[in-house]
Amino acid sequence: MALMMGSLYDALRSANVDDEKARKAAEEVADFQKQIADVRADLGTMKWMLGFLLAANAGIIFLLLRLVA
Repeated sequence: MALMMGSLYDALRSANVDDEKARKAAEEVADFQKQIADVRADLGTMKWMLGFLLAANAGIIFLLLRLVA
């Protein structure tokens, strides 16, 4: 069985949703949240990469301007 959100499962069961449907819905939501966490981790890495590249470009521009002057 995949990871399942217990509170969602319990809420669906208390709303008289079929056991199998409630279990599948809870598993899908848990999987979706895992995918969102993966995207957020990748976004953090991208932010660091962008910051590094901006700093490197600023350094290169500074050196070029100093060379020209």
